[in-house]
Amino acid sequence: MQRKKSKNWQPVILLAPAIIIVILIIGYPVGRAIGLSLFQYDMTNLQNVKFVGIQNYVDLFTKDEAFWPAFKNTIVWVLVTVASQLLLSLLLANILNKKFFLRGVVRSIVLIPWVTPCVLISLMWAWIFNGNYGVVNEILNRLHLITGDAAWLAQPQTALWVQILAMIWQGVPFFTIMILAAMQSIPAELYESASVDGASSVRKYFHITIPGIASTLVSTVMIRLIWVFNNVDIIYTMTGGGPGYSSLTLSVYTYQQAQKSMRFGYGSAAAITGAVFMTGVIFIYLRLTREKGGMITK
Repeated sequence: MQRKKSKNWQPVILLAPAIIIVILIIGYPVGRAIGLSLFQYDMTNLQNVKFVGIQNYVDLFTKDEAFWPAFKNTIVWVLVTVASQLLLSLLLANILNKKFFLRGVVRSIVLIPWVTPCVLISLMWAWIFNGNYGVVNEILNRLHLITGDAAWLAQPQTALWVQILAMIWQGVPFFTIMILAAMQSIPAELYESASVDGASSVRKYFHITIPGIASTLVSTVMIRLIWVFNNVDIIYTMTGGGPGYSSLTLSVYTYQQAQKSMRFGYGSAAAITGAVFMTGVIFIYLRLTREKGGMITK
């Protein structure tokens, strides 16, 4: 009989310190947030801290008039922003992948929105769309597309969309550089072989370029979904979630409850709800992309 192989514990022992550190860094804050969400924990009334179970979650879903508008705005905010960034970045990456004069300079300029602080971007776009002296109103008036001054950030119909534009502008460079790097890693021989076989540019793009950058697209979209969902700076600086709840998102709502109102228990419940929602979105996204990825490679 062949002797059973003994398990090699060396990799586990070597990785154990890193795994323990990650668990502590991630596990403790998450556990603390879950624990706080089960308490009535108001920093302005610490003498009345008490265990309330899931009451914070019940109030969140049934009594809070701001939660569901924030939830709906979050879906629009994340999906429109990430989808627009992806499409624009694919176009821009294709342009930057071509050879032209001062290509290196143009590639560097493209990075400017990405390295600009979010607060500065928020102020800049707020000035651009300012209802009294904004350049957008000036241009539209000169083109006779509007008459008078439109208060873009003070109207519920337009406030969120202006901030989506700012977020798209800020995130396009990240997508572009990631896609461009993936494009440049595709062997040139594949395109040469396709040209010899008489493939058109469109066929080469969809049968060589897209499959070649598919893994990069999957990981980059996932990162941007998380980053856009968690972004607070732009909305909080430009409108604070207003007017009313028209541009309020779950991240800004959580910040307002936990940091401004000092309701740590209620804010933690909102944060956990948002985290669960986003985890579900990422899970579905990864399942869908895995299935589509399998279809591409077959």
